[in-house]
Amino acid sequence: MLCIWFPRLASQASLRQSPAQEPFALTLRRGNSDHLHCLDPLAEAQGLSRGMPLADARAICPDLTTRPADLMAEMGALSGLRRWAMRYSPLVARDGSAGLAADITGVAHLFGGEEALCQDLQDRLLRARLDGISAIADTRGAAHAMARHGGGILPPGQVSTRLTALPVAALRVDHNTAEALARAGLCRIGDLIAQPRAPLARRFGQGLLMRLDQLLGHQPEPLDAETETPFFGTRITLPEPIGLQSDVAAALERLLERLCARLAAHHRGARRLRLELRRVDRATAMAEIGLARPMRDPARIAPLFAPALSQIDAGFGIDALRLTAPLTEAQAPAQIALTAQERHQDALADLLSRLGNRLGFDAILRPLPTDSLVPERGFLLAPAAFSRPGDWPAPSLRPLLLGGPEPLQAQARSGTPPGSFGWSGRVLTTLRASGPERIAPEWWLDDPDWRSGMRDYWQVETRQGPRLWLFHTPQAPAWHIAGEYA
Repeated sequence: MLCIWFPRLASQASLRQSPAQEPFALTLRRGNSDHLHCLDPLAEAQGLSRGMPLADARAICPDLTTRPADLMAEMGALSGLRRWAMRYSPLVARDGSAGLAADITGVAHLFGGEEALCQDLQDRLLRARLDGISAIADTRGAAHAMARHGGGILPPGQVSTRLTALPVAALRVDHNTAEALARAGLCRIGDLIAQPRAPLARRFGQGLLMRLDQLLGHQPEPLDAETETPFFGTRITLPEPIGLQSDVAAALERLLERLCARLAAHHRGARRLRLELRRVDRATAMAEIGLARPMRDPARIAPLFAPALSQIDAGFGIDALRLTAPLTEAQAPAQIALTAQERHQDALADLLSRLGNRLGFDAILRPLPTDSLVPERGFLLAPAAFSRPGDWPAPSLRPLLLGGPEPLQAQARSGTPPGSFGWSGRVLTTLRASGPERIAPEWWLDDPDWRSGMRDYWQVETRQGPRLWLFHTPQAPAWHIAGEYA
């Protein structure tokens, strides 16, 4: 097992973004006061330490420069180092908030042995200006302890003899347990090995014995290596700068072929594509498009970039292009011969993609059915690119054109629609009618239009031509129009 500890990861990652000349430290708020979270060597040389209250640190070092700690940025830096460490092992996992653990079984000989592997690792960290301490041992617990107490390579079978002088905190026990062991006079790992196990378990819990057994190799500790998420991206560097839109489109087609082939190999489809164009003056232009549904067909994707490419300023020329798919979804393989319905779906998806990139995907809506008997709530509007067509119920006799309740000038009577009524400045005469269809309000929703109670709906055909959907409210006698048939 190989363990790498980065004692100043957070501070060095922050100093990369904005260097500081004075002693530097990151602070983290705990309770009602700030404490030092991570320091640089200049701050440590002043006698400051991790966990010290910020007020005490400023009393010792008035020139201390501080910034609030960014735990998400620190986690991102460790994730980047984890991907980098996969050059030494295919199985790499986080080891705490500032460490890595890797299983290098059968790998060390590729680098010329364990010593050469550690030397290569330290040289690369030195060139990257990162402080890292590495250790190799038979067990993960032993490698973890050595990395945080000097590092080195532990020969096989010597865990129980070479690590006895390390403090009990190296066993990865919590702070309270370490203090309790110190009060009992058990300050070193060797002190624990010599003690009977039963009293230790009764007083300090089984967790202490588990950590001790993992250190000694008596209990296995599998490495929970993270699954590497595939990165979908490709780039091309040009021997000569280009500036014509046709040349950029030709380079884009080559990038799309490579990217779509990689997507197909992982059974994925792109939902968003980003094209970065590096100019010779080191400026970067960008074009980004969205897709209405997962897609990996270069011939259908390329035309969607045309409006964005026409707006790009090539400057003195473009010498490199990079195409990535930051958002992908699963897409199963499909047959080449498409049915008429599948071609229709592809054409609709292309239309939504074109309109969505111009107007915004949230501006293109489609109605979806809902489980409600109230006509106004029988559907909802959802973005068409992020929803699937719903299964509408069987066609009913309700009109396609629904509007808000509009009062009619008619004599209020129940049981039969009015013989004549006024609407839109006209007097209409009823020719024939069918109904009623009684609908009760949804009592769990407060809708001002339904506070008058239940409604009796009628389909009315007038002598003047309009076919209307009227309703009558028995509790508050009145007639209203709810919609008009096409």
